[in-house]
Amino acid sequence: MEDTSAKPRNLGGSLPVPNVQDLADDEITPELLERYLRGADAPAAAVNASLVVVPVVDLGRLLDPAHAEEEAGRLRAACEEWGFFQVVNHGVPEKIIGEVKEDVEAFFRLPLAEKQAVAQGPGGIEGYGQAFVVSEEQKLDWADMLFLSTQPPEYRSLNFWPDTLRASLERYSAEVQRVAAGLLRAMARNLGLGAAEGEMMASVADAQAMRINYYPACPAAHEQVLGLSPHSDAVGLTLLLQVSPVPGLQIRRHNSWIPVEPLPGALVANIGDVVEVLTNGRYKSIEHRAVVSARHHRVSLAAFHSAKFDATYGPLLVGEPPRYRTIAAEDYVKLVLSSKLEGKNIMDAMRID
Repeated sequence: MEDTSAKPRNLGGSLPVPNVQDLADDEITPELLERYLRGADAPAAAVNASLVVVPVVDLGRLLDPAHAEEEAGRLRAACEEWGFFQVVNHGVPEKIIGEVKEDVEAFFRLPLAEKQAVAQGPGGIEGYGQAFVVSEEQKLDWADMLFLSTQPPEYRSLNFWPDTLRASLERYSAEVQRVAAGLLRAMARNLGLGAAEGEMMASVADAQAMRINYYPACPAAHEQVLGLSPHSDAVGLTLLLQVSPVPGLQIRRHNSWIPVEPLPGALVANIGDVVEVLTNGRYKSIEHRAVVSARHHRVSLAAFHSAKFDATYGPLLVGEPPRYRTIAAEDYVKLVLSSKLEGKNIMDAMRID
């Protein structure tokens, strides 16, 4: 299917792979399952979630002058020490969250033929399919996704948007973009950035894409597959909505995997590679992964925020030797989409030796 948006063309795509939800609904053969089994790279056991708690930031307090300084300290600590935090009191109406959750779940209940009506086309990742598959030999994630450019409106390829999801996703997209912009402006203030640099930091919320993830249950080998390979997000700031109540997100901290248990109504935020570049390494992106349940499917909705394609990424902190190279945003996207999803490989490519 052709991309009809105003975005640049030929940014990169992914090799076609089997539909995992369809495989999981049938009796999967050992031959088909083999490409998903991680062997020596199978998921290691995670730390007990009750022992380590991801920080919480209250956006309402952060934007309230009476409490901003105290809450800004919590945000600073979360960005410097964790790279992950949960956002509460974010102001996204419960009705909007509830509607988008219902519509997302309904999409994945559709027959395969109807979902494939919005399948990815050659040379792009928008639509229903998978991403970051660059070879026929690599191990595959036990997941399917619907990937859509959502902001600004002219970046949308509406031919990839399911009709039943369009209205609720548009409303949710605008609300989450507002949350991202507020967080990025607060980060800029915490860093002491000047007006120009602060606006460049805030511009990382000007563009948004959403990856809607479906992780089928895997009774045969849930401890030997991964829903999403360990990686850091190659964007500025991610805000994740847990659609179904099944846990699965884990972050790497001090060489251990820690489960993230989303608070009711919260959005899970994480620093992406772009913010690591902009802050010259002050705020670091964090590796994370998704594990799979033996009995239940899991759905999540990740909103990725970046600058527009005509922007440039490079360190903003004046007076420090740059640790990362400066690159045009469009060239950066091409670098990301030509790479395998693997650890912090994008930051390795961006780092100045």
